Amino acid sequence: MIKWTMNLCYVHSFNHQRHYLLFKSQFLHCSKSIIFTHHSKIIAFSTAAQSCHFYSLPTSISYSKLLSQFTASKSLTPGKVIHAHLIRFGLSQDPKIRNLLINFYSKCQFFKYARKLVDESTEPDLVSWSALISGYSQNGFGKEAILAFQQMRFLGVMCNEFTFPSVLKACTVTRDLSLGKQVHGSVVVTGFENDEFVANSLVGLYAKCGDFRDSSRLFDAIPVRSVVSWNALLSCYVQSDLCAEAIGLFEDMILSGIRPNEFSLSCMINACTGLEDIGQGKKIHGYLIKLGFEFDLYSANALVDMYGKVGSLEEAIRVFEGITKPDIVSWNAVIASCVLREHHTLAVELFGKMNGSEIRPNMFTMSSALKACAAMCLQDLGRQLHTSLIKMDLGKDTFLGVGLVDMYSKCNLMTDAVSVFKLMPEKDLITWNAVITGYSQNGEDREAALVFPLMHKEGVGINQTTLSTVLKSAASLVADHFCRQIHALSVKSGFEFDNYVANSLIDTYGKCGHVQDAARVFKESPIVDLVAFTSMITGYSQDGQGEEALKLYLQMQDKGIKPDSFLCSSLLNACANLSAYEQGKQIHVHILKFGFMADVFAGNSLVNMYAKCGSIDDADRAFSEIPERGIVSWSAMIGGLAQHGHGKEALELFEKMRTNGVPPNHITLVSVLCACNHAGLVSEAERYFKSMENLFGIRPLQEHYACMIDLLGRAGKLDDAMKLVNTMPFQADPHAWGALLGAARIHKNIELGEKAAQMLFSLEPVNSGTHVLLANIYASTGMWDDVAKVRRFMKNNRLKKEPGISWIEVKDKVHTFIVGDKSHSRSNEIYTKLDELKHLLNKAGYVPMVEIDLHDVERSEKEQLLLYHSEKLAVAFGLIATPPGAPIRVKKNLRVCLDCHTALKYICKIVSREIIVRDINRFHHFKDGSCSCGDYW
Repeated sequence: MIKWTMNLCYVHSFNHQRHYLLFKSQFLHCSKSIIFTHHSKIIAFSTAAQSCHFYSLPTSISYSKLLSQFTASKSLTPGKVIHAHLIRFGLSQDPKIRNLLINFYSKCQFFKYARKLVDESTEPDLVSWSALISGYSQNGFGKEAILAFQQMRFLGVMCNEFTFPSVLKACTVTRDLSLGKQVHGSVVVTGFENDEFVANSLVGLYAKCGDFRDSSRLFDAIPVRSVVSWNALLSCYVQSDLCAEAIGLFEDMILSGIRPNEFSLSCMINACTGLEDIGQGKKIHGYLIKLGFEFDLYSANALVDMYGKVGSLEEAIRVFEGITKPDIVSWNAVIASCVLREHHTLAVELFGKMNGSEIRPNMFTMSSALKACAAMCLQDLGRQLHTSLIKMDLGKDTFLGVGLVDMYSKCNLMTDAVSVFKLMPEKDLITWNAVITGYSQNGEDREAALVFPLMHKEGVGINQTTLSTVLKSAASLVADHFCRQIHALSVKSGFEFDNYVANSLIDTYGKCGHVQDAARVFKESPIVDLVAFTSMITGYSQDGQGEEALKLYLQMQDKGIKPDSFLCSSLLNACANLSAYEQGKQIHVHILKFGFMADVFAGNSLVNMYAKCGSIDDADRAFSEIPERGIVSWSAMIGGLAQHGHGKEALELFEKMRTNGVPPNHITLVSVLCACNHAGLVSEAERYFKSMENLFGIRPLQEHYACMIDLLGRAGKLDDAMKLVNTMPFQADPHAWGALLGAARIHKNIELGEKAAQMLFSLEPVNSGTHVLLANIYASTGMWDDVAKVRRFMKNNRLKKEPGISWIEVKDKVHTFIVGDKSHSRSNEIYTKLDELKHLLNKAGYVPMVEIDLHDVERSEKEQLLLYHSEKLAVAFGLIATPPGAPIRVKKNLRVCLDCHTALKYICKIVSREIIVRDINRFHHFKDGSCSCGDYW
């Protein structure tokens, strides 16, 4: 008996060891491939096995405990080992074990095995189906969950309070409200409508499918609403961007006596983020602290995100620093907040600290870091990030690829940007837009225009960003034909009335010189905002239609749209081109009213406007009020002084600019040479011209040569002027030959005049001004036959002399005059005034300069023609239409004639008025019988 017992114990021991060795062998075999990746899970497996006395008694209870643990941790491989042993020991057919396995595989998203277990079951029960449906639903496989539910119902298996929430969630995932309502019917029939979890799922279904009316009704019908019920509806409102309604619902929840939990508060923080309501956000933050949830990681992360997005970066950082163990979401939120608020240096610093911690960056972290590098042009760090992305196997991710293209573009590395673009396996619309934008931002507009057809050919579509960016490049290229093609495409694609695209079309047409097309788009746009008005007003201003620009501004004011500094600059430029001094002053008042005086663009435009409207004193005051004067500010003031004949003051200001450490550009030097030209400062001009390249690193351009040729010619150094033309490093343009022709007229040099005229005939054959100047040269020397030949040639070739036009602004209205004009409403008064002036002029010693008139008529008739020149008509009108003693400001489209210049010196003294005339070249200030130009113009 004792012997038999010992043998029995031996057999039991042998069998146990055999089972253990089999298990150990298979476990080791299965774990070879996971020895590193699942090391921690294997240790947990061994510990769990020992705690369950697994090695001594392999029962269904011990396996159940292990499966439950592996389901919770989603440890697929160790779970498979358990499944293998369950099959080996014949325990897999146990219904409870089978259901645990279905649940395990479902939770681990290994639905092939889960489904197989259900299908192999002779009679799968409700628990089996519930586990499968729940796994599908929780992992976003809504259609599969619904299909499983339909099969379950077909087999006659009824749902319970655990199955219904999973099925309803599947309907929510697929947005299948119709099926959801059928399930709702089943819920009512089976009597589960009052179950809290089922009721919450119904509330969520209707809300997320957009039926908030029924969702609220169901919510109100819940007999006992816990915080979970409230949270279900709150999250639906927030996810549907009904953030204000969510806040109201939260307040109702508080009033009903329900204590919010961390999920409620996190949901409300997200609502405050959507509303950009920092005040309400701080209240929710207060609730978190009061209820003891301030250390909840999920809530803290939501707070960091909220504060960052609503503009309180300091608060975001303070909350972040209070997190004991920030996770990847925490780091991403604070770094993204820094980038959003343009604190890029801090973003890079935080990124470095994160790398020094245990947290590894993910694609969202890298995206924020790339944006910071792009903003700061950190090429080296950007390349390092690119390398890291390749190591992380994210180098070809589309989202990060766009970030890399953007980063390289903003670092002026378009070659690298294009390389990244070409290596991307999938190029979507955003990717193509990034490349086109990169080219445009780097001034490579031709490349941007060439990439666009390739993009269109790929069939990825277009959006308003694409069209606006390409239109910007078309504007820079002044490619009007390309602009029209884009316009046609925008109409075809349905973007014609998109506000962004319409504004870009207005701007591009304006910059291409097609103001009428811009105006048509402007009038057809359903929404006309500040940007549209600015583009249209700028277009009118640049096209010389200053009056239209000012009229449009009045329309804008009627609509209640407030201007910005850029619009005011455009209006000032329009006033400058019109010499509309009074209207310019009104715009100045608006600049003061809206607080734009500190804006550099507005300040520069004020200087330019006052200078071109004849008030150099006002220009000087505006210049002195500019807080930070750049090269544009200095150049505008120097150019203004030059135009007004204050040559020495202009040169003094130029030297002051250099003393202040502001280097000149080629425009500044043109103004300096013009100042020397108008003041006859030949030696100073020669010194600056010869030292341009050595002192300032600027090679003389056509404009600089034209200034020098004009200056030398006016000074009588005709040989030097001709020598400069012959030694120019490029072919002389019409400006240079025009300067020589003007010098020939002043000095009555027929030979030089004819040579210059011949060159101009070949360069500008339809320019009537050349023929007129040549005729003037002939007339000044009494060569009337040659004058007649020139006039006959012009008549035969239908070349009309450009009529002299003068205009004057009185009471915000511009009055225009041409020679002998009698169309003005006050013509009788004007001519009566002229007759009065003629009598006073004769008494003062004025003698009409009839020799400058090319008409072959009697002297008396020539005198009459001279008296009715446009500038004299404008001055006469000014005398009768403006208060006594007020300055008279006249603008003329041509050079002021010699007779008018002489007459105005007499008139200003007779009437005791300052007369300011702006001709095509400069300003003439007539005062006390003399002109500011010193008769040198």
